[in-house]
Formats: sequence, structure tokens, C-alpha cells
Amino acid sequence: MRLLLSVAAGTLLLAGCQKPNAAPASAATGHWEAPPSKWPPNSDEKPKPPTIDPGPAQAPAPIPSDAVVLFNGKDLSAWAGDSGQAAPWTVRDGYMEVVPGSGAIHTRQAFGDMQLHIEYATPTPPHGEGQERGNSGVFLMTHYEIQVLDDYQNTTNADGMAAAVYGQTPPLVNASRPSGEWQSYDIVFHRPHFAADSGVEQPATVTVFHNGVLVQDNTVITGWTVDHAVAHYRWHPDSLPLMLQDHGNTMRFRNIWVRPL
Repeated sequence: MRLLLSVAAGTLLLAGCQKPNAAPASAATGHWEAPPSKWPPNSDEKPKPPTIDPGPAQAPAPIPSDAVVLFNGKDLSAWAGDSGQAAPWTVRDGYMEVVPGSGAIHTRQAFGDMQLHIEYATPTPPHGEGQERGNSGVFLMTHYEIQVLDDYQNTTNADGMAAAVYGQTPPLVNASRPSGEWQSYDIVFHRPHFAADSGVEQPATVTVFHNGVLVQDNTVITGWTVDHAVAHYRWHPDSLPLMLQDHGNTMRFRNIWVRPL
């Protein structure tokens, strides 16, 4: 994650990873407030999780009958570019591929609480190290990033790893497969709830399975995704688009569907 786009009042706005304007909710108001962290965001000192083998890649997961299909391997009609134009990424052989420099894409439909399934593959042979290798991101409600990264034999900061809540919470384990192999995220997300004064009554939470392995267990999201800064919340509507990031890598995605909760 380096440059992110946010949706506000139905319009995509360039956020440029700047710290949000709103202060964290105050305990004096009775609203939720994020506890202090021992390590600053994206710290190289934060302990890294153990690495495991999640098992071999699988065929695309079946789609439930009540799911909203966001990508069927044929076209990007459910997606738009960062200015609302037709999504500029490439579609072939059943997957979509990032066109580096073309910008993020977001769903035309907005979502709040959801179960999300998405499959991805990082470029092979791998190129770059750390955050420069196979980097993208799944942005829930356009503001909350689950990091996508080629973590196979690649060292980076713990909360910048694949399946991290970027800049906030590392995964419980590194369950990445080798570069180029298909991988999956299964995500259960519950949106934040705001009070009338825009304070946070209830923060967002997320549970993530990476390649079938639990890596985020009802994790509290502490605010909008930012880079090397402390996250804070800002008020937003109860539903917003899902966004996929262009970080300059030719990432591939397939079999994307959502079950609104």
C-alpha cells in the first residue's frame, strides 16, 4: 500500500495516504477509542508471524447461489476506474490483470457488512523485494485495506505482509504460496458504526482466511488505512464500494464474489 483512493459522497477522491482529519474518538464521549500500540505503524521491529505451508493451490472456489458475482472471468462490467470510467485493467484467460499506472478499480455497487471471496496470483518470476514485490490491496469500503503481497521467501514489516490489516495488524501466520500460484482470501467484514456526532460507537472488524488458514480472527480495525501513520476513523456512509489497488505490479485476480450480510 502506498497510494490509496477513497470514496466520499459517491465521488472518488485522491487521498494520497495522508493522515485523516478526524481525531480518534474520545473516552470522555463514551465512544470507542483505539488502544495504544507498542510499535509504530509499519515498524520493522514488530514481531513477524511464523511461516506455514497452506497446501497446494486449489481450483476456483464454488460460488454460493446468493452471492453477488463481481468478476466472472469474462468482463469488468461490475467495476469502474478511479474517475468512474470503464475499468482500465486487462481481462484474459478467466482473470483480470492490473495495468500498471492505470489506477485502482472499484465496484459500481456499494457494500457494508459482507462475506468476500477473492483469488489472486502474484507475478512470476518475482521482481523486487519487500513492499515492491507483488503488491496490491483489497480495500473494504474503499478505506480498510487487507494487504496483498508476494510474501513467499520475501521479508517485509509485519503489518505490511499479505493478509495484514495494512499498517495495523499482522496476520497470525504467513500462509503465502510461491509466486505465480493462485491464492485466496475469504473475508468476513463488519462495518464501523458511527454516532450522531460522528464518533465511533463500534469499530469495524474483520476475519480473514488466507488459503484456507485463519490469519485474522475478528480483528478490530482501528481506522482508515494510512501509510506509516496512526489510523483514525472519519465518518462515511453505511455502504461503499470495494476497491482493488494498482501498486505498479501485474497482479491477477479471479473468482470475486460477495455475500452481503
